[in-house]
Amino acid sequence: MHYLTTDIPDVWIIEPQVYADARGYFMETWRETDFNNHIGKDIHFVQDNQSMSSRGVLRGLHYQKGAASQAKLVRVLQGCVLDVAVDLRASSPTFGRYIAVELSADNRRQLFIPRGFAHGFQVLSDTAVFTYKVDNAYCPEAECSIRFDDPAIGIEWPITGTDVVLSDKDLNKAVSFKDAEKF
Repeated sequence: MHYLTTDIPDVWIIEPQVYADARGYFMETWRETDFNNHIGKDIHFVQDNQSMSSRGVLRGLHYQKGAASQAKLVRVLQGCVLDVAVDLRASSPTFGRYIAVELSADNRRQLFIPRGFAHGFQVLSDTAVFTYKVDNAYCPEAECSIRFDDPAIGIEWPITGTDVVLSDKDLNKAVSFKDAEKF
């Protein structure tokens, strides 16, 4: 595995070592001791999630507040997405900034997002299968959502206008960055 730093400390791009031959390929996607040694934290993932979405679907910007907050390790099994993490840690020098990384089945990249971040992604391919590990179980009472198009954050989503597909929750219940609970 190759661990690449980003412009926001504690957010990591992880590139697996791929062994390919005429049969296909093999790669290791997760090893707890290696992962924890590289990121300098003791993370124990407790739940895996997977979604399938079509082109233009935008999921996010989601997070869980308080003791229910989650660190995530995300990747794409099929297709391509733009994955975004927004720093909600009020004491962080990168508070309010975001990282955007293209994750795809072809580049096999993963993104580690620590607790204290909102997360979202937009599907750029016809369909995408997205999977992620979390270090805390889902808690509906702690769920929060920030508007994907909040100008205070200024995310440049590749697909815009009527081609963006949102859930009712993301369209009508997400709050502004200013009004969102922070860490």
